[in-house]
Amino acid sequence: MKKLILLAVVMFAWYGSGAVTSAGGGDQVLASAFVDHRSSIQVQDGGYVTRILADDNIGSRHQRFIVRLTSGQTLLVAHNIDLAGRIASLTVGDYVEFSGEYKWDPQGGVIHWTHGDPQGRHVSGWVMHNGHTYQ
Repeated sequence: MKKLILLAVVMFAWYGSGAVTSAGGGDQVLASAFVDHRSSIQVQDGGYVTRILADDNIGSRHQRFIVRLTSGQTLLVAHNIDLAGRIASLTVGDYVEFSGEYKWDPQGGVIHWTHGDPQGRHVSGWVMHNGHTYQ
């Protein structure tokens, strides 16, 4: 009985945190998260690179680029290049798939945690480009 109560408490805490995993239908999950101003959602989706931004070199270094989803929503992908490999051949127009954590912002949102967690406390993410997985 104690195990059932503990499981119920853990499930309630997880559900109440806003964490959602999307293995498919990522566009719909991301559109809903954007409209509802929700964050901390683990998602998997893909889109076309529309812009490549300068790296963010403050703190952990991040390769940054904008992706447009099938729905038309745009996202900033902030890919940590201190923990995962740089996507060296990335160009505007390329298709990428990603798995990471969505964070709401007024421009469409940010995808981060596209890498493994060296401490094992966060779901590992990745970016796939031209058949290579960067994590």
